[in-house]
Amino acid sequence: MLTIDNMEKQLASKVGKSKMDIPYVWSVFKEFAKEELEGEEEKVILFQCGVFNFTGENRFYFDFVRQFTSEDGGTLQLHCEYVFEPDNQLKKIETSIWYFESDGDLEDYFAEIENLNEFKIPLNYMPSEMNLYLEEV
Repeated sequence: MLTIDNMEKQLASKVGKSKMDIPYVWSVFKEFAKEELEGEEEKVILFQCGVFNFTGENRFYFDFVRQFTSEDGGTLQLHCEYVFEPDNQLKKIETSIWYFESDGDLEDYFAEIENLNEFKIPLNYMPSEMNLYLEEV
């Protein structure tokens, strides 16, 4: 069973050296999202993408996120985040779609995401970096 203490390391291990292969990492993330997390009351998943200025420069971010509550009540997010140089096509793309376990089937959510142009279009690009990290929000 996943725990807050080992989830980042386990996901990184599963991604391995294939971290720049977005379809592969997406498939790993989907399986990871289905795993039970110790103490998790409800699965919360997020797909988000768009151009943002987090570092002082506009970049296109393409991000798979699993969100959960820590034992002390804080909210944590584990990100599989891809960063791209934005071109005219990527600059037009932005979305943020949440999944809450109470909403229904996780497979339906994944199918919805995979049918979005916001998901499909970036797959034709090579990211400049991939970041896998845990953050408190």
